[in-house]
Amino acid sequence: MIQVYHGSNMVVDSPLVSAGRRSLDFGLGFYVTIIQSQSEAFAKNRARYYSQTEGTVSEYTFEFDEAIKTFLYHKFNHYDREWLHFIVSNRQGGDEWRKWDIIEGGIANDRVIDTVENYIAGLIDEVTALGLLAQHQPNHQICITNQEVIDKYLHYVGNYQVKAYVE
Repeated sequence: MIQVYHGSNMVVDSPLVSAGRRSLDFGLGFYVTIIQSQSEAFAKNRARYYSQTEGTVSEYTFEFDEAIKTFLYHKFNHYDREWLHFIVSNRQGGDEWRKWDIIEGGIANDRVIDTVENYIAGLIDEVTALGLLAQHQPNHQICITNQEVIDKYLHYVGNYQVKAYVE
């Protein structure tokens, strides 16, 4: 069992895989992380986007080991060619993410998004993109694309607020 977090502008006590957007890093699904500070930063960003003063971090326990025994699981260990192609495909509306029920790996966040976007735009080639990505250690996200995984293995624990603006 692992502790995971989801940053948002609201409490998410009953997650739905269908509530998100399709064109995210790992496709349509419910995203969590083991990195609490990462979820807090995301909660602050979502709150600011919606002009709210506080974001919300929802906490869960995840029977991860049991879930990956039962459902289709894929992990990206590095920012590599496979990760880059997967991210680009999903951000362009592809549905390669449908192959798996649980996807784990690094986020195309502020540290690496410029590289991904420059690659998509054709401003840099794959070799250059991979060289730039290799300079970064992946952070962490888990995308659950199958509602049954949530219903069986993800358990809401509670939530807390984080200030979106420095007073």
